[in-house]
Amino acid sequence: MDESPFHRGELDAQARAGLFSRGAGIRPLMPDQHRTFFPLLPYLFVGGLDRDGWPIATVLCGEAGFVQSPAPTRLRIAALPSAADPAAAALETDRPVGLLGLDFTTRRRNRANGIIAARDADSLSVEVSQSFGNCAKYIQTRVPTAIARSPEVAEPLTRLDAAARTVIGAVDTLFIASSSGPQGGSAAGVDISHRGGRPGFVRIDGDVLTIPDFTGNSYFNTLGNLLLEPRAALLIPDFAMGDIIQLQGETEIVWSGPELGTLSGSQRLWRFRIARAWRRKRALPFNWSAAEPAPTTLETGTWQRDRSAA
Repeated sequence: MDESPFHRGELDAQARAGLFSRGAGIRPLMPDQHRTFFPLLPYLFVGGLDRDGWPIATVLCGEAGFVQSPAPTRLRIAALPSAADPAAAALETDRPVGLLGLDFTTRRRNRANGIIAARDADSLSVEVSQSFGNCAKYIQTRVPTAIARSPEVAEPLTRLDAAARTVIGAVDTLFIASSSGPQGGSAAGVDISHRGGRPGFVRIDGDVLTIPDFTGNSYFNTLGNLLLEPRAALLIPDFAMGDIIQLQGETEIVWSGPELGTLSGSQRLWRFRIARAWRRKRALPFNWSAAEPAPTTLETGTWQRDRSAA
């Protein structure tokens, strides 16, 4: 029997949810359709580990074609994080990395996880160890138009201010970077994943965010990682302003109980207690069209405000 592509945490999460997968779509190399997909994108979502071992999430941007696949197990990214990006020190040679290619115009998304094989003055080269696609669920369609932005400003936040709460309270899209840590064994690494829902699907209680886990592909890459390493990172885009909010924090998964009934469609919840936060203005060099919700997004509800988080 082939070795499972899942580490111990992912298998545990599948068992807790009563859902199991053979992971047939997870490959040790990229198929041709993935290799031709990444060069179509003008942005790439990236997860890494900072020098303290915390996951950190960011986005790299360039003209379409800035990501290329010279071999089935190699991606070359002709962009680096800016010096203002808290993820800059995480994307170094020999460090684990998770990559998410997501086309907001078509709702296609493919993931590639691996190791940074090389970094030079203007690019990264990633050796891919896992490649797999994801379905189009909960992805809101948007069309980006590239524009020139003035240099971004990085602003550390000691806690969420009113502006950050307004952005987070209205989001329909975010990204989470997670890691299995040293307990993951041969399938260990860093992953970055998309989450989407109706505007307001993220609940804010002080500096704790509660995020629903809707029906997915049953791989449980993110929740499996969080079982082994509860530290995680969020990337929250403000499509209207071109800003992004980057967060690091510790997570707790809610597998069962009455709290799950506070948002229709949610199978589980996870809480994210913010430890560090940054706001980077003008980090996204695009104007975006109005969002068109995915059909699965329309099937989800809104929080029942009279029931608070535990």
